[in-house]
Amino acid sequence: MAWKKERSPRTGPASRGSATLSGIVERVTFHTEDSGYTVMKVTVPKRSEPVTVVGSLPEVTEGEEIEATGAWVDDRQYGRQFKADRIQARVPDSLEGIERYLGSGLIEGIGKKYAKRVVAKFGKEVFEIIDHASRRLEEVEGIGPKRRRLIKASWDKQRAVREIMVFLHENGISTARALRIYKTYGDQSVEVLRKDPYKLAQDIHGVGFKTADEIAGQLGLRGDAPPRILAGLLHVLGEAATQGHTALPKEMLVEEAEKLLTVGTGQVEVILDQALSEDRFVEEASAGLRNGVSLIYTPDLFRAEVETARILKDFASREVSYPEIQVERALTWCEKRIGHGLAPGQKDAIRTALENRLTVITGGPGVGKTTVLRSLLEIVGAKKVRPVLAAPTGRAAKRLAESTGLEAATLHRLLEFQPGSGWGRNRERRLEGDLFVIDEVSMVDIVLMRRFLEALPDTAHVVLVGDADQLPSVGPGTVLKDVIASGVAAVARLTQIYRQAEASHIVTTAHRINEGEMPSLETPGSVEESDFFFISRTDPESIAGTIVELVRDRLPRRFGFDPVKDIQVLTPMNRNRLGTVALNADLQAAVNPPGEFKFEVERFGRKYRQGDKVIQTLNDYDKGVFNGDIGVIAEIAMDPVRVGVRFEDGRVADYEPAELDELQPAYAITIHKSQGSEFPAVIVPVSTQHFVMLRRNLIYTGITRGKKLVVLVGDPKALAMAVKTDDSRERYSGLLARLRG
Repeated sequence: MAWKKERSPRTGPASRGSATLSGIVERVTFHTEDSGYTVMKVTVPKRSEPVTVVGSLPEVTEGEEIEATGAWVDDRQYGRQFKADRIQARVPDSLEGIERYLGSGLIEGIGKKYAKRVVAKFGKEVFEIIDHASRRLEEVEGIGPKRRRLIKASWDKQRAVREIMVFLHENGISTARALRIYKTYGDQSVEVLRKDPYKLAQDIHGVGFKTADEIAGQLGLRGDAPPRILAGLLHVLGEAATQGHTALPKEMLVEEAEKLLTVGTGQVEVILDQALSEDRFVEEASAGLRNGVSLIYTPDLFRAEVETARILKDFASREVSYPEIQVERALTWCEKRIGHGLAPGQKDAIRTALENRLTVITGGPGVGKTTVLRSLLEIVGAKKVRPVLAAPTGRAAKRLAESTGLEAATLHRLLEFQPGSGWGRNRERRLEGDLFVIDEVSMVDIVLMRRFLEALPDTAHVVLVGDADQLPSVGPGTVLKDVIASGVAAVARLTQIYRQAEASHIVTTAHRINEGEMPSLETPGSVEESDFFFISRTDPESIAGTIVELVRDRLPRRFGFDPVKDIQVLTPMNRNRLGTVALNADLQAAVNPPGEFKFEVERFGRKYRQGDKVIQTLNDYDKGVFNGDIGVIAEIAMDPVRVGVRFEDGRVADYEPAELDELQPAYAITIHKSQGSEFPAVIVPVSTQHFVMLRRNLIYTGITRGKKLVVLVGDPKALAMAVKTDDSRERYSGLLARLRG
């Protein structure tokens, strides 16, 4: 196995005194995957001390042999260095280099101990043995069939990955996603990238249009090439979907694509019209948007919208098919069963659900949605009706199961989704059950709703439960709001706050904010009697400092909360001084500082430390963890590197270093990420720094995530701005019109 890795450093070639240096990499002092910038100590023949070499490499491993061309420079801070404008690296040829290379942790199954053994056994033939006669590795003490297969698989994977890294690096592109690219495309990776680099943006998590466009440019694709314009149109629609739109007005799409691509007027329209004729996009002028404006959809979102509307209307038009239920007698029986009376609004909600095939139960915190659900399930359960319960996230499903005493699954698990093979439950293989209850429906986007509805049996009854005043789904559409507004479904609105909930200042504050009224910021009664506090701070630094103090000291001391398990900071944004990135850095340093016996790994610009609170950022079906799952790093193994995360339901998932971009620190998460979850204690910064996000439903959603305690820290003026600002920003969608039509 041999390769070359070449790349001119961004600092440019050495100007004078050009020299050549060869040696073995003894230690990598610094290496950034994004740029390839490398500082390393290299052992050079006839020199008593290793020399410092600075240059650029896509990947570098201890023990590799390098040949560098450049010049010696005297750096004021770091002393004498060899500044390379060109570096070639290859597998080592000396026994010492081979042992160091194999023992570097690059190859799974070979640490320093086994590196010494295999080199002692096979000498310089070891690479040939692994490549072509790997069974002979079992001749080495301690290496059995399992470890041998692990070594061989890792060796082959690393070779392919490094070829991809070199290809990307030579084109001036980040190599941090190389392993994920390899996992997606396998041995065809380089071929796929050369043929259509824009597939990266569509297929690879963490790679956007800009990166793919840079690769395309390096490969010589013209700026006005039709594939580039088509990819730009797809990117604009994809970005719109992340902002909640299922489609965009045609003029807006063309305008945004022209800005993105910097191409001449008219070129985008030509490619768009051609793509429409080839059914790559769908144009719809009858979706009911104002003035009959024409909307452009991707085919999948168009089908999702059309099918969702069709199936919802179909279910709503059918008669119920429950066994005979005498509703009034059932309500009286249920009150005795649950041990307390039902309020008139709750009884109305239960009647509505029993008398309709499609029902929405909606309302804010403390209005009795859980009581209605439990009562409904008691009544239908007595008639042997088979209930099926689900929610969009694992945390929401867990809450639903705890509140009803019945099993509940995530929608993806219910629908048996598998990456690569798709949805196990669908039109051809329907779900089994009689009554399907979906909680936290405000989080369900149009794609997931379509998949759920398509898998329902024709005999199903559906109850959708959610708070329409919370933030809409992260994905495209406003499904719950549209279903309620359309009048297609029977809607039970719960508005009365019940006696137990009235004692909660969290509940009363949330309802005041939802009604556009400024809540009282004075602490009522003694501190011990309240569950809602506002701490006034004006500048971002003092807000951040107060949050750290609350998490680390004040709340654990006063209320006994665990800083990691019980307290959750929720913030409107990722950036700025009070965004997740900065607050997580502060809180990690305060709550989980480095320790002598605490391992840590740095990848993708973040430090992952044993004991850190982390959140999964995408669905990983192989590991059985999903977007929004929160856990704690329980273990970091260093030979080879593995990060083990224990999630809240007890599952433990292992991550390779290149997979750590699936995890983010979770001491502070966005309010959007918190949807469907509840936490014992919640802290929310409120600052004019977040003015673009200061909206009523955002603050309302954040406050309603707190179960026992909510603390707002910030500027009263910022809170007033949020309370007054109703989030009326339009999401481009045709679902409401389709339901009404």
